[in-house]
Amino acid sequence: MPNVDSLAGLIMLALQVIALVGAGFALFHAVRQPAEAFPAVDKLTKPVWLGILAAALIVLLLFGAVGMLGIIAVVAVCVYLVDVRPRVEEVQKRRW
Repeated sequence: MPNVDSLAGLIMLALQVIALVGAGFALFHAVRQPAEAFPAVDKLTKPVWLGILAAALIVLLLFGAVGMLGIIAVVAVCVYLVDVRPRVEEVQKRRW
């Protein structure tokens, strides 16, 4: 847990909270999507994304968002939120 007595500590805490909320949201979103939507948009399968996002959430909980593993976890969550999520939602609007 970062030291919140300084401005840098508050910024680190804010980054940690934002990363955790984003990872939780991404995992929740992926759980709710149908498995067929992922291959339909040429992305990894649903179980693979669930594993990636669950691992990212665990890494963020254990190591934080600023270390090397945390940065990798944040990048994985960002890829899902920026690339996979919009395409999965787009194909559902067309097909479902």
